[in-house]
Amino acid sequence: MTLSGIDYVIVLVYLGGILLLGFFFKKFVHSQEDFFLGGKNFPFWAIGMSLVVTDIGAVDFVGAAGQAYRYGMVVANFDWLGSVPGMILAAFIFIPYYWRAGIYTIPEYLGRRFNIYVRTIEAFIWILFLAFNLGIVFWASAMLLNTMMGWSIELSIWVTAGIVGIYTVSGGLSAVVMTDVVQLIIMYLGGFVILGLGFYEIGSWRNLVEKIASLGPGYQNHFQMVLPADTTTPYPWTGILFGLTFVLANAYWIGNQTIAQRALGAKDEWNAKAGFLFGAILKTFIPVLVIFPGIIALALYPNIANGDQAIPTMLKNLLPPGLTGLIFAAFFAGLMSTVDSVLNSAATLFTKDIYEVFIKKNAADRHYLYIGRLVTVILLLMGVFTSPLSKKFPGMYVYVQTLLSIFQGPTLGIVLLGMLWRRSTQWGGLAGLIGGVCISGLLFTFKSSLFVIQEPFLYISWWSFIGTLLITISVSLLTKPEPLEKLYGLVFGLTRQDENLQNILDNRINHQ
Repeated sequence: MTLSGIDYVIVLVYLGGILLLGFFFKKFVHSQEDFFLGGKNFPFWAIGMSLVVTDIGAVDFVGAAGQAYRYGMVVANFDWLGSVPGMILAAFIFIPYYWRAGIYTIPEYLGRRFNIYVRTIEAFIWILFLAFNLGIVFWASAMLLNTMMGWSIELSIWVTAGIVGIYTVSGGLSAVVMTDVVQLIIMYLGGFVILGLGFYEIGSWRNLVEKIASLGPGYQNHFQMVLPADTTTPYPWTGILFGLTFVLANAYWIGNQTIAQRALGAKDEWNAKAGFLFGAILKTFIPVLVIFPGIIALALYPNIANGDQAIPTMLKNLLPPGLTGLIFAAFFAGLMSTVDSVLNSAATLFTKDIYEVFIKKNAADRHYLYIGRLVTVILLLMGVFTSPLSKKFPGMYVYVQTLLSIFQGPTLGIVLLGMLWRRSTQWGGLAGLIGGVCISGLLFTFKSSLFVIQEPFLYISWWSFIGTLLITISVSLLTKPEPLEKLYGLVFGLTRQDENLQNILDNRINHQ
């Protein structure tokens, strides 16, 4: 299917507008802080909107709808249980300490709290993940462009990479966040339109339920939020509770560089916290905009071989000229927002945690700005060439969750103990991180004999998290405690004000 003339005009106006808006912020980028943190000038509403659109981009609008097509309402747990509680927890406990520390990256915080080895390992893990995540997003954009416009997969990937690369390299995080604001508005508008047209085609909720039920016994749980522990789907209730709610959700919103970086660019601590709370409110609408269309697509087109084609098929068959271009722009906005966020965060990680630490210390500020832009281009190319790996997994959503589960459990374990337990030591954190990742690797290696379901990423994240906690606690108790002066401003309850007060008391004692 090709777009009509009016659709092409709408899409071109949108793409041109986004490019101009993103490129506009180039004039505000004069330093590495401008490029990586937007000059620390973001208000709460921009942070909240950017958080949501970063999270729901390609994987949700295409991949999560595809999972809903296969498995039903249970996928909504990844937003309602997998986002809102974690965002609230991050806002009140973790984000204030990140912001006060004046850091650029989560690995930088872990390096201060533990040691340089923890920082480096965590940075390398995140860089690799974000590079592969770029490939997932490029593949999603290619599927959308291939279905809607008939472009080849290769051409579609290069078009996405070219458009997003221009404004991300030029304007840095400011361009990313402010284009995210516009893209969120367009995505919400598009999501509600496709939802309304889908329900109009179905007729009513009752008709939707009856059509799904008529497909056979394999679809009897499609409207269930809780599935039995012995289900053959990737989403048993035990995995949802322990793997998602307790581990992956909190790890994503507390220890994810692409997420935390928006708050690190806030103009003050209040805006950093408020941004997460505002984002949590916006996030409650996402399952309605994403999961329901996937289920509606099943009722309308039950013979789609690949569930990830559910949304593109709805766009192709339901929308009239004009609206097709608008909705296409909305979904493409989601894809672009994820790409620009991943690019900027990965470039920040490499420049601040690898290049500045090990390759060239104490260089001029403009030098690190140049390196950040160069790394952005390199990562863009890596994402293009790794995109075909998405074909090897049963849906993009499972692919990205599988990658996350390898290290999110260990990351959450050391972040929680590092910030909430002052007795945790640098060697405990290092042992916990390495041991937790090794546990994940072993569980994946022997998953066919250990787990009933084919893709047990929720269980693996849970057990690697528990293993990390046990290893970190054990090694910490066997090693020397960290000096108190190292922990001020990094551990919950130990603020810089406490350090200043302690210094005053020490000075008085010494004077007496």
